[in-house]
Amino acid sequence: MQTKSIGFFMKCLSVAIFAMMISGCSSKEAKQEYNKSADFWYQKIGESVAKGDLESADSYFVSLRSEHGRSAFVPTATLMLAHAHMNAEEYLLAGYFFDEYMKRFGDYSNIEAVEFMKLKASFLGIKELYKDQKLVLDTTKDAQTYLMRYPDSPYNPLVHTILLRLHMSDYLMNENIAALYDRTGKKEAAKIYRAKNSDSPLKLGDIEPPKVGIIGRIFN
Repeated sequence: MQTKSIGFFMKCLSVAIFAMMISGCSSKEAKQEYNKSADFWYQKIGESVAKGDLESADSYFVSLRSEHGRSAFVPTATLMLAHAHMNAEEYLLAGYFFDEYMKRFGDYSNIEAVEFMKLKASFLGIKELYKDQKLVLDTTKDAQTYLMRYPDSPYNPLVHTILLRLHMSDYLMNENIAALYDRTGKKEAAKIYRAKNSDSPLKLGDIEPPKVGIIGRIFN
């Protein structure tokens, strides 16, 4: 339990630190330039993303948003960085930018797609099931909410697959813990974890763990 709490705390701390950076910090290079046009900063962000220098791109985004918060370049740059961090497998930062976009710029025309991308980032950000249990539970809840909110979404087949993988991971984790307690003679503790699986939509015989890990590769 302590390990899970520490893991979740570190993830929250990472987001908090990045949010502080967005609020006013920037790299040394970005500090050397200021009072530039929105177009200047946007081009700098694009150039940095193209070179794979996301640290500089994030710093230029700070300048763009600080100096031109109402510019039409800000929402576009937010999505650009979200996708760039996704491609770099930096899912925590990708989720941050998708969340920022939804809160500030999302509307009926695009919120469904952006919300799916944030869900995808959360799912792909799960690395270690035992340490990332809070993320597993939150992502499961978000997937269920997405299906209720957008019953006709074209993304729903993938959301259903995400949800299935999450249920599989939770089921097998409970079963593994129960088996461990069985081996150590703690039968009552084993019963508690097996009881958690009684409400699962899955049964043990339905599950074949994927070779690349329980989360598996469902996105190309």
